[in-house]
Amino acid sequence: MYKIVARELKNHAPFTAFGAITGVIVMLFFYNVPYKISYNVFYILHPLHVVLSAMVTVSMYELHITSKPKLWVLILIGYLGSIGIATLSDSIIPYLGEALLDLPNRGIHLGFIEKWWLVNPLAFLGIAIAYFKPTTKFPHTGHVLLSTWASSFHIIMAVGGGLSISLVIITFVFLFISVWIPCCVSDIVFPLLFVREEN
Repeated sequence: MYKIVARELKNHAPFTAFGAITGVIVMLFFYNVPYKISYNVFYILHPLHVVLSAMVTVSMYELHITSKPKLWVLILIGYLGSIGIATLSDSIIPYLGEALLDLPNRGIHLGFIEKWWLVNPLAFLGIAIAYFKPTTKFPHTGHVLLSTWASSFHIIMAVGGGLSISLVIITFVFLFISVWIPCCVSDIVFPLLFVREEN
């Protein structure tokens, strides 16, 4: 399992770095937009991230087990793997960066609580899609990019004005970390833990 994790993290590092660069570019273009717009964009990107995360997590499990999947196991894996990891990736790690940088408008936005009526049903939608048509290629790529951009807008909400070179560099680092480890864990490691138990 450790070898699989190490290999996947290594393989995903270049694409994650590319995603983090796109996140910084997004930030450079949109850092001055009003808070409300950043908030609304975050709550478009974060729920979409949750859908794709649920899809790829459940698909990974389904494609690697030898027996017929139990529905309650799929729901558990899909919900925890998407809501738990997407919250860590899009909200908690960016908030730690905001706190470290002492950004003026920092705040932690937990979608599954703050907009429970939107985020939670979309996790179940992703689970349902994967149940009927499991696939991992496009959802994982989309998941990584959406996660990066959601994290960017979480930080943009906190910036409250001008950017500095140090802020951009630290943002890149936090975007990379917030996507690289959580997304690989969610999409690959987490479902494979259940596969290991099954097999």
